[in-house]
Order: sequence, then structure tokens, then C-alpha cells
Amino acid sequence: MRQSIRAWFNPAPDSLVAYNVRKGKSPWLDSVHLLWSFWVFLVPAFGEFTWTWVWLTLLSYPAFLLLYAKCCVSSRRESYRYALVLIAMTFALLPWYPSALTYFVYGCVMLCSARMSLRHYMQALAVLNVACLTEAWLLHYPWQAVISIPFTTFVVGMVVNAERISEEKDAELRLSHDEVRRLAATAERERIGRDLHDLLGHTLSLITLKLELSRKLFDRDRDSEAARREMEEAERVARHALSEVRAAVSGIRATDLAAELAAARLMLESSAVTLECGELPPSLPVDVERGLALVLREAVTNIARHARATQARVTTVVVNHVLRLCIEDNGRGGIDGHGNGLNGMRERVRALGGTLDIESPTGLGTRLVISVPLRVRTLPWDKGAAPAPQEAVQAARWTGQERQAT
Repeated sequence: MRQSIRAWFNPAPDSLVAYNVRKGKSPWLDSVHLLWSFWVFLVPAFGEFTWTWVWLTLLSYPAFLLLYAKCCVSSRRESYRYALVLIAMTFALLPWYPSALTYFVYGCVMLCSARMSLRHYMQALAVLNVACLTEAWLLHYPWQAVISIPFTTFVVGMVVNAERISEEKDAELRLSHDEVRRLAATAERERIGRDLHDLLGHTLSLITLKLELSRKLFDRDRDSEAARREMEEAERVARHALSEVRAAVSGIRATDLAAELAAARLMLESSAVTLECGELPPSLPVDVERGLALVLREAVTNIARHARATQARVTTVVVNHVLRLCIEDNGRGGIDGHGNGLNGMRERVRALGGTLDIESPTGLGTRLVISVPLRVRTLPWDKGAAPAPQEAVQAARWTGQERQAT
């Protein structure tokens, strides 16, 4: 039972509580606003104290606290439902319970947590306040007790919306150029480390094998010409490996895919969108990585500006020498597959010899699947990109010579 209650109040990734936690604030920060609910208990001071008010307070106030908590911990796509339930509870209690007007104010303010524009929010407030004033007039409420409600809801709603916009702007300012450059440099160093491991691991093993074989041939004085060939081959491989290492560490590319993912996470979090990403495949070709980084940048920009999403996911997988990059969100979907941004992404993917598939049903989010073939990497000592069978023959020759030498 306790676990069920805890799961019911577990904050969603895009909830108000989760947003405060990501900013380093207390998860209980929004509970401070409950201090304004003292107006529920002050209403009898302006009128007649009755037992009906007592019983309705004992029944409605815990329900109000529960709905307010759900508005704070629920996803921004669902929190408006609890705010509307709070407003509906107000309309149901007004015939016997004037304190319900306080619940109405809270319900109108908590509608701000929903993902809607300021214009739509103001229109919703206008409709709800007209309904509240109509019911209060039909119930013969004193106008002095009711006239302040629309003023309070509009003023507080405007203030909360202004704070939300200001926080979003502050989050965007935190995406400083220095931070992005630092993340890009870190990701590039990791990529260079992977490339050096892949490059030097095989190359040094080959050089060691050739030198060992040459030493055995010299020691036994069996075939000095073969030993000389092996030494020359080892020298050529070492020189080529040196040039590869210099090329790998010659500079830091700003279009590294890992760095672009780091920048994407910062951009989406500034728009209250949670990004999940899996492991990236190591040692991608430079042109493929550069092209996919630009495609990812365009897709993430579209999510932040147009999707109205709360969650996004980026996954990569390599199957049969084909890289599949999937970018999906839970936004409104229904995008036009012939927009300028998508056409630009298609052209970049087509230049890599790949394909771009789009799934965007209305109301169910968008899913982009990019498939790009990967070229088989040739070994560093093959200057002319020698085919694999010749490598196998050469390896067999090395093995046979070593057996003869031993």
C-alpha cells in the first residue's frame, strides 16, 4: 500500500517538482504557496459560523491538498486535469460553501503548469471566471465577496506565466558558448581515445609480430632476405601509423556527434524536455559523423520549437554495416514531411547514401529513422585500400614463415 502511494506521488520527469530538483531547489518549494489557503479558514470571520462549514472544510480541504500535490508532481501534459477537477469541486461546493472560491483561485493558477500559450491560458481564465461569476450571481453572493476573484486569478496567472518565461530564458542563457565548447572538447577527446585504441592496438600488434619474426630469422640465420623484408614492412606500417595518429589528434571537430548530443540535452532541458540517449557506436567515419551531427541538430531544434513535447529519445544501432539513428519525441506530431527543415535533413542523409523515414501521427509524437551505410574500414597499412583476400594471404604467409623459423 505504501509503495502504491509513493508511486502515485512519484514526480514525472517534466513536472514542476522535477524541474525544481533539476535546478537544485527543494522538491517542497511549491508547498509554500499553500500558505495562501488560509483564506479558507478566514471566511467564517466575515459571516456566520456554521457546522455545515466545518464538515465541508474537513471533507474538501484534504481533497484540495491532494489535487494540488498532483498538479505539482504530474506531467505537464496531465496536470491540467487535476486543476480542472479542483475548479469543478469549487462549482459543486459554492451553493453551501463560500470558502470554495479559494479553491477556484488555486485551480486557475495551476492551469499554468499545462503546456499552453499565454493567449490560450488567458482565454481559459476568461471562460472560467465568467462561469464562476454567473454561478455566484445566481446564488445571490455579495458582489464585494466575488468581484476580487477574477482580478486575483488574472494577476496571479500573469505573474506565474512571467516567472515561467523568465526561467526559460535564464535556462537558455546558461547555454553559454564556453560550456558548449567544453562539452564538445570532452566528447572529442573521448572519440580520439577510441580511435587511437582501435588504430594503435592492431598496428602495434602487427609491428611486434613482424619484429619478432625478423629476430628469429636473424638468430637462426635461415633467411636474411625474408628478415629484411619483414623489417621494411614493419617500418612502413610504423610510419603509416604515425601519420594516422597525427591526423587523429590534429584538431577538435565541433560537429562531433557526442558533442552535438550534449548540446542537444542542454537545449531541450531549457525547454522543459527530458532527453534520453543511448550509447554511441565507436569510430564512425568522419563524413558520416559530421552529417549525422547536423541532422541531429536540426531535429532537436524542431523538437524544442514546434513539437510541444515533454520527452525525447535518441538511439543508435549498427546492424550489418548500416547505422540506424532514431530520434523520437512524444509531442503533438502531425508534421508535414515536406518542410524546409526536413528537406534539408533528407538532402544531408541522401549525400551519405542513406534514407530518412518519418512517422508522425497526429497527437502521438514524431519518429525519425535515419539509415546510413557504413564503409568497411581498411587496415592502416594498405595504402591502396587492398582487398580483404590479399590481407588474408599475407597473414597466412606471416604465419607460415614464423612456423618455419621456429
